[in-house]
Amino acid sequence: MSKQVLITAKVHEYLINQLETKGYTVKYEPSITYDGVMQEIHACQGLIITTRIKVDKALIDRAAQLEWIGRLGSGMELVDVPYAESKGIRCVSSPEGNMDTVGEQAVGMLIMLMHNLLKSNLQLREGIWERDGNRAWELGGKTIGIIGYGHTGSAFARKLRGFDVRILAYDKYKTGYGNAYVEESALERIFEEADVVSLHLPLTEETRHMGNSAFFKAFRKQVYVINTSRGKVVNTADLISALEAETLAGACLDVLENEKTDTYNATEKAQLQFLLKDPRVVLTPHIAGYSHEASIKMAETILRKLNI
Repeated sequence: MSKQVLITAKVHEYLINQLETKGYTVKYEPSITYDGVMQEIHACQGLIITTRIKVDKALIDRAAQLEWIGRLGSGMELVDVPYAESKGIRCVSSPEGNMDTVGEQAVGMLIMLMHNLLKSNLQLREGIWERDGNRAWELGGKTIGIIGYGHTGSAFARKLRGFDVRILAYDKYKTGYGNAYVEESALERIFEEADVVSLHLPLTEETRHMGNSAFFKAFRKQVYVINTSRGKVVNTADLISALEAETLAGACLDVLENEKTDTYNATEKAQLQFLLKDPRVVLTPHIAGYSHEASIKMAETILRKLNI
């Protein structure tokens, strides 16, 4: 009997074909619920996830035959990795596969905001031809602070080469990563010198709501904030307050604290409307790591790391 893999999200057909070529029976259920996974996981040797399904102790206990979990993308916060590994289940992610597209989008969102591309385009659709009010701020000559210098943070830095910027990068858990175009920096220096700060952090208890009122007020300048990591790294209410107080120059957000918009309460609805209407905000629906190329590269990374 062939081994079974349950795929719980939309994936490129390359991954399905490769798994089948390697002798797996693929159960492709991109809309499956947590309860659905609970019903099917007992017969599976492999599990592919993205950001929807929480792999907790209860699910792992049901997965008597599970050998590995592959996470398409970065961040394993939905997986109880220590418990899975205690059961002999290998856990791998694939941040290498989508780091380039995240880096590209972070640059694109920043240019869009500083050059008023979204704002002026929306105005033109309403018949408004406005030049003076859409005068750009150039990226060249600015200081960019990167917090978290892993795969996506370093990719963002690489994509910025050629823009004549100075890059300061801080990572609490890494040293020795400075090079010709990135200066290894203390967080305090980023607070003092940055014109732009970009967050590239996993979601942990340490990073949850790191972007709060105290954080925003710590910057000496009025900065642009970019978050392409996890929504809960930034406190939405504090971000809005900082925009209202003009502590921030603007925000580029690919992620939100709660991305299930159909579950929003009145407060969350009001916050979303503020972000959508404020011309200093560029907001996208968690697509930074979602390019066509990344869907193949992430699959290749998972297969390579699992050596299957």
